[in-house]
Order: sequence, then C-alpha cells, then structure tokens
Amino acid sequence: MYLFKMLQNEHLKIYRRIGTWIMIGLMILTLLVFALVSKFILNEEDSASWERQAQAEITQIEERLNSGAPLKVEQDYLEQELAVLEYRLAEDVPPLQSDSLWGFMADTTNLIGIASLFTIVIAASIVANEFSSGTIKLLLIRPVSRGKVLLSKYVTVISFGFVMLTLMIGLSFILGALFFGNSGGASAFLTYSNGQVVEQPMISYILSLFGYKSVEIIMISTLAFMISTVFRSSALAIGFSLFLMFTGPQFVQLLSSYDWVKYILFANTNLMQYINGVPMVEGMTISFSIIVLILYFILFTIVSWAVFKWRDVAV
Repeated sequence: MYLFKMLQNEHLKIYRRIGTWIMIGLMILTLLVFALVSKFILNEEDSASWERQAQAEITQIEERLNSGAPLKVEQDYLEQELAVLEYRLAEDVPPLQSDSLWGFMADTTNLIGIASLFTIVIAASIVANEFSSGTIKLLLIRPVSRGKVLLSKYVTVISFGFVMLTLMIGLSFILGALFFGNSGGASAFLTYSNGQVVEQPMISYILSLFGYKSVEIIMISTLAFMISTVFRSSALAIGFSLFLMFTGPQFVQLLSSYDWVKYILFANTNLMQYINGVPMVEGMTISFSIIVLILYFILFTIVSWAVFKWRDVAV
C-alpha cells in the first residue's frame, strides 16, 4: 500500500510539471503536422499500379541475383523479397499504401524516437533532481527501503513511456481515419517466415510494430535512469543517452562486418530487423537479441540499485 502511494506521488510530480504537458503538446503537434504532410505533400503523386510496380521490382531483383554473387545476407533478403512479390501478384494482395489508415499508422512508428526522447528526459531527471534539490533526504527518512523508492521512480518512468506510446497509437489511428478514411487499404501484410510467405492481419502487424519499437523505449530509458542514478546529473544522463540513441545504430552498422558487434546493445534493440528478414549482423537471431537485451537490462538495474542503496546522502 505504501509503495502504491509512492507511485501516486511520483506520477503527481511528473504531471504537475508544465514541461510534461509541453512534451505531450509537442507530441500531438508533431503527429498533426506529419498527418498534414502525408496527406497533402507526400501522397500527391499518382504512380503506376501496384501490379506494375511489383513486376518491375521482381525484374530488378532477378537482375541483381543473376548479375553476380551478392553477400549472403543480401542474397537471402532478395530471395525473400522475390518470394513475397511473387505471392502478392499470384494471390492479388495489394501492398500497404501510405495514403491509408494502416499505412499512416505504420509510418507513424518512425516517430517513436520522439516518445523515446521525452521518456529519456523524465528518466534522466526523476532521480537526479531529487539530489540537486535536496528532497532525496525527505524520501529516504520514510519507513520504506531505498529499493522501493528507486522502484517507484523506475515504474513511473516506464509508465510514462507507455503513456506516450499509447497516445501515439491512439492519435495515429484518429488522424489516419480523419485524413485517409476508415479504410485500411490492404487487408493483410505479407511476411516471410520458415521458408514461406505468410499473411498477417493488418491490425496485428501495426500493433507488432509499436510493440517492437517499445523495446527501444524501455532500454534507452533504463540506460538514462541508470546514468541519472549513478552520476546524479540529469544533463549528463540526457546528453549521453541521446548521443547513444542517435549514434549507436550507425556505429553498429559501420562495424557490422565484425562478429563482436552483435553483443553491443544497439545491435539488438531494433527487433524489426527480424521481421524484415535482414539482421544487422549476419548470424543474429531474435532469441539471441532478446537474451542480450535481458542481460543489459539486468546490468543496468543492478548498477542503479547498488549505487542508490549504498550512496551516502547525509551531506
């Protein structure tokens, strides 16, 4: 019960801040602008029918496969794309179009980095600000362990991240229906699994996109939370976390030819690489990435807990 009251208190602290509502407002504004741009700028062209486009892509892929010996990863990807395109034409399954409800929602997942950014801000300040303002002493004199104090703050950070994610899902659906109608366009999304093409319900595919992207929010927020707890500096936590979030994937891509790169955190946060069939490093599997992410999560949690539990705050 006391832990529940602490959670209530931490949420009140966050949502009483004007900065929190500014971030929520910026999220809404960004999605609105993105919807307007998608409707009136990006989708103005009237391109060829999807059947002709698919046939042209098939021709290009066959030429690429016959032109030489591409890397194994590229060859596997091209063969999977070829199988999907051929199935699409044979079964008359149109592709997902951007000028549709589901297409807009799928494109919105590219903006989840904004939700990650705002969650990092909360994660980086929720502990550090207690030390900088001196209110950490008021928390620790309460009849509750330091572990529970830290847990209440971490749960609050993660819940805020999911609030931002839920807001993005709901707004993308509302704006998609408003600007593109309630038709989802394609009724199924084609994926390549276990050597064959599989039709996946569109709603399931869209939710899986947001679900996989939420892993990035959890991991980068946990990293920012750990830095904030260890160094008691929100500026350092925000700056270092943002630096890693934007440069980490590029660093991994640059060194993807080395096998040891697959053990780096940012080589595993994007689980969509397995849906697309192109792992960032050859030989990686989704089970491997999940294990690596769990190990990093445990490491971040242990470091945060150990430092917070044993730190002297009497000064």
